[in-house]
Amino acid sequence: MNGQQHPTTSHDTPVTVIGLGPMGQAMTRALLAAGHPVTVWNRTAARADGLVADGATLAATPREAVGASGLVILSLTDYRAMYDVLDGATASLAGRTLVNLSSDTPDRTREAAAWAAGHDAAFLTGGVMVPAPMVGTEAAHVYYSGPAAVMEEHRTALARLGAPRYLGEDPGLAQMMYQAQLAVFLTTLSGLMHATAMLGTAGMKAAEALPELLSFTDSIGAMLRAGEKNPGAALDAGEHPGDLSTVTMMGATSDHIVETSTSLGLDLALPLAVRAHYRRAIEDGHGGDNWTRIIDGIREPR
Repeated sequence: MNGQQHPTTSHDTPVTVIGLGPMGQAMTRALLAAGHPVTVWNRTAARADGLVADGATLAATPREAVGASGLVILSLTDYRAMYDVLDGATASLAGRTLVNLSSDTPDRTREAAAWAAGHDAAFLTGGVMVPAPMVGTEAAHVYYSGPAAVMEEHRTALARLGAPRYLGEDPGLAQMMYQAQLAVFLTTLSGLMHATAMLGTAGMKAAEALPELLSFTDSIGAMLRAGEKNPGAALDAGEHPGDLSTVTMMGATSDHIVETSTSLGLDLALPLAVRAHYRRAIEDGHGGDNWTRIIDGIREPR
């Protein structure tokens, strides 16, 4: 059983967590709260002090940490850090399951899965879709991809971190979903700061502006769902009916945002990027189509 020396129940399955930033600490506490023996390791050992006080065991080396559990969860800066940390522990990887919840590219996750297989270890890719304080709560969910049998073997333990959402066998899928969601998240954050800066030029404090802006962002999903019963279905069919909001209409709005931002002396990187999507669609003769038509230019940049 993945290197375990005796049968265990789902509640006392040993788990190792490597990487004790805010996310790694939150995951460790969620596992401890569920009754799992947890071994931890971090390059800066002092970060483990509070976790050890809560019942975790601090390993002296990555090799010792890997050897302590059949399930090893990695919460590191990127995949390069995984190789740096485990370089001296590869002899201990055989029979273990590595669950890498670090951020990187889909291609690097596929390379990592092959690397793990070369050391006779199973490998799951994961993406935690909540901030550290929400780990282990009912609001938390985590995307996974990799071998289905490995996912099922560890589903109960991994569910302590958040509801598992399994995407498929390709180890790059979970990372792709993670990056896709972060693409939405990061551009939204930039949009919020750009909008706050705009309003600030009119004397509105961020404490006044952000509640209004956040209320609007909360409603965007409902707006999009109201326009299509099954969001994405028309897109998959290559249909872009322009009965609600056309490329030309949205493009005009993007022009106004650029003009306003220019007059206010703000950075134009974000509004120019958005405007470029609509101008491309109009140039390609799709001004009367739904705004979703901008995906063509995103898929096939010039």
